[in-house]
Amino acid sequence: MRKLLLLLIAGLAISLTSCRNDFAFEPSTGGLEFSKDTVYLDTVFTNIGSSTYTLKVFNKSDKDISIPKIQLGKGINSKYRIMVDGMTGDVGAQGKIFSNVELLAKDSLFIFVEVTADVASANPTDFLYTDQIQFTNISGAPQTVELVTLIQDAYFIYPNRTQNPDNTYTYEGINLGNDDTNHPVTITGSTLDHNDPVNHDEYLWGNDKPYVIYGYALVPDNETLNVTSGARVHFHANSGLIIAKNASLRINGLPSPTNDPEDLSKEVIFEGDRLEPNYSDVPGQWTAIINFSNSNNNLIEHLTLKNATVGILSNNLALTTDNSFTKMTIKNSQIYNCSNFGILGRSAQITADNLVINYSGQANLAATFGGTYTFTNCTFNNNWNSSKQAAVLLNDYLETDTAYLTKATTTTLTNCIVYGSNSTEISLEKKGVSFTTNFSNCLFKVNDQSNVLASNPLYDSIRLEQNGNKKNLNPKFKNQAKNQMWPTESLFAIISPAISSPFDILNKPRNATNTTIGAYQFIAN
Repeated sequence: MRKLLLLLIAGLAISLTSCRNDFAFEPSTGGLEFSKDTVYLDTVFTNIGSSTYTLKVFNKSDKDISIPKIQLGKGINSKYRIMVDGMTGDVGAQGKIFSNVELLAKDSLFIFVEVTADVASANPTDFLYTDQIQFTNISGAPQTVELVTLIQDAYFIYPNRTQNPDNTYTYEGINLGNDDTNHPVTITGSTLDHNDPVNHDEYLWGNDKPYVIYGYALVPDNETLNVTSGARVHFHANSGLIIAKNASLRINGLPSPTNDPEDLSKEVIFEGDRLEPNYSDVPGQWTAIINFSNSNNNLIEHLTLKNATVGILSNNLALTTDNSFTKMTIKNSQIYNCSNFGILGRSAQITADNLVINYSGQANLAATFGGTYTFTNCTFNNNWNSSKQAAVLLNDYLETDTAYLTKATTTTLTNCIVYGSNSTEISLEKKGVSFTTNFSNCLFKVNDQSNVLASNPLYDSIRLEQNGNKKNLNPKFKNQAKNQMWPTESLFAIISPAISSPFDILNKPRNATNTTIGAYQFIAN
């Protein structure tokens, strides 16, 4: 028995030894195949890291191989960095050089590519920064995969930081004063500067190159921020723009020179700072324009705002003790893909004409808790995937932990579209003694199948189609998923053309006898 056991052990040892040749890796002679011959990394701002891109490498031979080196062509000086199948590279090579990378027969490996570069490193004629991944072998020249990205220069506005003794950082803050409970309100951000050493006058945002905002940019009391036609402003995560109580905001966009809804060359655009196509319609990438101002000088014209948490928050900070109202006028503008609200007003005076808001997590427009809200020729459409969303939400209260606070609230909608994917796209709630709505010549989505709204007088002018209002007609937008919110068929005419603006959001003239409701005038073909 003992001899038999020894024979089995010896046989097993011989068997294991004989199998080792099956796992012997031969130096690569080339012949690798790749999922792409060029990795295009989408546009990035100078010194801002890119997303991660993927390259797959295939060994379709019958041999296990060892690739002598996988490296970036510019070596450790490259602005690119790579990771090979979870490995970070040779010691001291900073993700640039990988030696003796093994790859089994009929197998593949992943290479992950990122870049952080400045515009000075790019080609001065086209601002492209390029390199290549090289795969060496013992047969000759290395195989290569090209790397290409566009570097875009920008003005950067960000809070200063101070390093603490424990190596943590304290960031510059903005003092917004005290709230209604007399507690100070401070937020991370920076105050704009007329004489910034790099950006120069930060109260004039031009169109020569984009602006990138980190934290919150504050327009302080007695100052005005002017934004030039064609300006592009990008906000990092948890960032926004704040207009102080006695400050002003002037966004001076212009209509398209071609009257083409896809031509935004003269528009001002506010959006997130991720430039990759996968982020073009992702809500909640930045916070909001936050307006505390009671100035009559606030004007937003021809602004396209995308992918915020709240597009515009117009809010009196001291809600319970201050009866003044924040003020804002909005014309010929578009707000898309906000994770909470397109516009949220609290104790505000907001006037809007030719405004389009599409897709919001809670409501396109929330006019609440005191103030006067006047919207003419506006299109509110909400197809957000939620049973609780609404295109328009109107109320006169603010809910606290212990009570409902109420203020007199008046909202006027004229020649507007209120539509979306839910059965009812307008929500009306009154808890105080003064809540007034004036609806005329509007189209509402209200399918009151359970007859709940019949006993609520707030909905009478909609339910009974009074004052020229209509309900449940399909506006047949061109393509709401792509924010193409113009009707493809003529909608009903308004009764009083005089109260409509003479031009639509594309600067096309409105027909005096057959004006289309909403922001776009219908033109056949």
